[in-house]
Amino acid sequence: MKKFLKSFVYSFKGLTYAFKTQLSFRVHCLATILVILLGLYTKLNSSEWLWITVAIALVVVLELINTAIEILVDLVSPQQNSKAGAIKDVASAAVLVAGIMALVIGLIIFVPKFI
Repeated sequence: MKKFLKSFVYSFKGLTYAFKTQLSFRVHCLATILVILLGLYTKLNSSEWLWITVAIALVVVLELINTAIEILVDLVSPQQNSKAGAIKDVASAAVLVAGIMALVIGLIIFVPKFI
C-alpha cells in the first residue's frame, strides 16, 4: 500500500515539472480553468460536461506525453538529429490535433448558448 501511495507523489512531481517547465502546459491549464468557468456560467448539462471533460483530458494527457517524449528524445539524442526532430514534431502534432478537436467541441457546445 505504501508503494502504491508513493506512486502518487511521483505523478504529482511530473505534473509540477510540466507546469514549471512547459509554457504550453501552463496555457492548457489556464484554458481549462477558463472553460470550466464558462461552463459554470452557461450551466452546462451532464452531457455537455462529459464532452468538455473528455476534450480537456485528451489535450492535457497528450501534452504530458509530448513532454515526456521530448525529454526522452533529448536524453537519447542530445545532438541535432532529423529523426529525433521528426519524433518531437509528430508528438507535438498529436497535441495540436487534440487541441483542434477540443476547440471544435467547445464551439459546438458554447456557441449556441450565446446566439
